[in-house]
Amino acid sequence: MSMVKLPQMQREEIERVIGRQRVCRIAFGGDKYPYIALFQYAYINGTLYFHFTSYGKKVDLLEKNARVCVEIEEFRPDLSEYRFVVLMGTLVRVAEPQERAVAIRRMAEAGKEGLSPNFLAAHGFRREEGWSSFIPEKPLTIMKLTDVAEVVALKSP
Repeated sequence: MSMVKLPQMQREEIERVIGRQRVCRIAFGGDKYPYIALFQYAYINGTLYFHFTSYGKKVDLLEKNARVCVEIEEFRPDLSEYRFVVLMGTLVRVAEPQERAVAIRRMAEAGKEGLSPNFLAAHGFRREEGWSSFIPEKPLTIMKLTDVAEVVALKSP
């Protein structure tokens, strides 16, 4: 069997994939195994932002090692076309109030535009609170991906 290599995406394609999607997976280094979790993200001026609850396994792992892999994908249900982007970098807490507020507002807008209120549970909210409850005035932890060391971006042939 001969090896088939998937084509690499160009920068413009990568930007479009990241810009069109709303959720990703983040892989954290674990004690025995990696740990992967689903996250909503906001993509603002070339930076990925994420909301973290203040509890859970991912928080414990992040305290030990802030280096992560972020995977964003898009595909047709029959897999006739697919694309994925993997970014390897470091997560840091957003301390600057204006930057934090912009990221929170962008995530709330995306939620209102097409994410189920059921997904609010991933943010630590009850669905009854609705996306309008996702506001900068709440003590939400916002992280961003920095120091991207490597990007792998492949697509179907």
